[in-house]
Amino acid sequence: MSTSQTAKQKKDQLVGSLRNYRVYHKYLGLGLLVMLIISSATGLLLGWKKNVDLLQPATQDGSTQNLAAWVTLASMATTATAALDSAAGIKNSPIDRLEARPDKGIVKVLFKEGYWEVQLDGGTGKVLSVARRHSDWIEQIHDGSIISDLFKLITMNVLGLGLLILTITGFTLWFYPKKIRQLKDK
Repeated sequence: MSTSQTAKQKKDQLVGSLRNYRVYHKYLGLGLLVMLIISSATGLLLGWKKNVDLLQPATQDGSTQNLAAWVTLASMATTATAALDSAAGIKNSPIDRLEARPDKGIVKVLFKEGYWEVQLDGGTGKVLSVARRHSDWIEQIHDGSIISDLFKLITMNVLGLGLLILTITGFTLWFYPKKIRQLKDK
């Protein structure tokens, strides 16, 4: 068997593989398109959440950073629940979490329903802000948890694996034509 015969066989094999990779790449890309658009758009919004008050309320400044001078968390929780009822007419919404920001002297009280946030001065317990955190529901759309945790797990794995496969097939689609040209030149 001559060298040109071997080069021709290698070239033909690469051309066949390249055709297959194009098909895989195209259909996988089309299949992931909607998920990629949603993930990209929401990711862009989330990148701006600290800079756009509509997405996430600006963090206020409290009166003291001295944690020993702060009012109790139980007192802050009661004040935040009352403030949410007063400002938005929402009664007895369960608290999701309290985020202490000692460097700012505040506590953010986040509620499970409606994506509400109440910011309180850590030292006085005074309400500084009552606002919606639109970044929270955008994040849930971004990762799929707005539907369910199982949906999030499945879609994030499909998206991650799909992007990895698209990267590999994309590299192959770039690399194989160079290799084919080298074999043709022999």
